[in-house]
Amino acid sequence: MKPYLIIKRILDCFFASILIIITSPLMLAALILIKLSSTGPILFRQKRPGKHGEIFIVLKFRTMSLERDAAGDLLPDIERMTRVGSFLRKSSIDELPQLINVLKGEMSFIGPRPLLVQYLECYTPEQARRHEATPGISGWAQVNGRNAISWEEKFKYDVWYVDHISFVLDLKIILKTIKNVLIRDGINSSQNATMPVFKGTRIEN
Repeated sequence: MKPYLIIKRILDCFFASILIIITSPLMLAALILIKLSSTGPILFRQKRPGKHGEIFIVLKFRTMSLERDAAGDLLPDIERMTRVGSFLRKSSIDELPQLINVLKGEMSFIGPRPLLVQYLECYTPEQARRHEATPGISGWAQVNGRNAISWEEKFKYDVWYVDHISFVLDLKIILKTIKNVLIRDGINSSQNATMPVFKGTRIEN
């Protein structure tokens, strides 16, 4: 293990503890707004693959309603996004519960974003290398486009991060994350509330 990874874990625990205390009034406000604006659980919980593909439960504030169509299927994401949820997502407040994931060691502040379990079988061997690092609340792909870039571009950024992880790089990502949150840059792609489903990378002969 690289010496920095040990330091990174210590810093994660320290700053996650501090931020949970500092942001507790903000999280309480978000909790109340979600409860008042729509029915359903306050937290969104979903299985995600972590380091080495090990499954954990990621936590986020719920940003969508649970509305369904006549067949009982959930409506498209963009139709279910609530006004409160849109604000929480644009301000990245919806990510705050992941501080608990950081404390538990399931996530780090910086690393490739944890994606859906079903994507595991869709990755190329090179793309799967993104799981060599602990997933993060923010990452190199997030500060270079987030939902505004293609899946293939995201994975290239993720693997590049795995190969170049360092304190200086993490600090750079943190500063760029703060800047992007303040100017709300790269939050969503132009046509989707969330990224389209990843179905694998087409490899040309």
